[in-house]
Amino acid sequence: RTEPDESSMQKSSSTLVHGSHRVKILLSEQQIQQGVARLADQITDRYGQGSLTIVGIMTGCLVLLADLIRKLEMPLRVGVIQTSSYRDGTSRGELSINANMMPDIRDRDVLLIDDIFDTGHTLAEVVRQVEAMGPKSVHSAVLLVKSGRQQVGRRPDFVTFEIPDEFVVGYGLDYCDEYRNLPYIAAMDASAAVPPPSDNS
Repeated sequence: RTEPDESSMQKSSSTLVHGSHRVKILLSEQQIQQGVARLADQITDRYGQGSLTIVGIMTGCLVLLADLIRKLEMPLRVGVIQTSSYRDGTSRGELSINANMMPDIRDRDVLLIDDIFDTGHTLAEVVRQVEAMGPKSVHSAVLLVKSGRQQVGRRPDFVTFEIPDEFVVGYGLDYCDEYRNLPYIAAMDASAAVPPPSDNS
């Protein structure tokens, strides 16, 4: 497993106002691009010039996916999947995967791309279901791991940054479907409304 380079996480003290919320920048646009470049190098070290199928987990991964694949030079096949789960009150529902936009992965090396690893339940279940589709191998890469939140034993194989336990937006991550277009990662101010449940966990 490839661990994040924590030395790159020099937090900015900048606090900005977007809409009705204050956000505090945790990772600047430059830091993110440097992290994605490191991630691409680590993936290249693992797979070399062998053919790789990259599958993004919608929707938060889209910005990372677009930046990452342009830094990889091996033969690539790219697809996306959408996950959803039915929640009854506070209980966790069964996760379902819409794989209509995913290429055939039988006997192929697959790398799952996700935005954030929080409790870990979603990624762990996606890995389990994708492994059942008959690939040669399945590994995972995430932009962010939220410290102290994990409830599963398996961590992503590639981690770009580890962040504090704060609700974050930007670079594909949203609050009520907004803020995905911010070029940096920012923590929502503590006085903001309680965030809704995230599809990514």
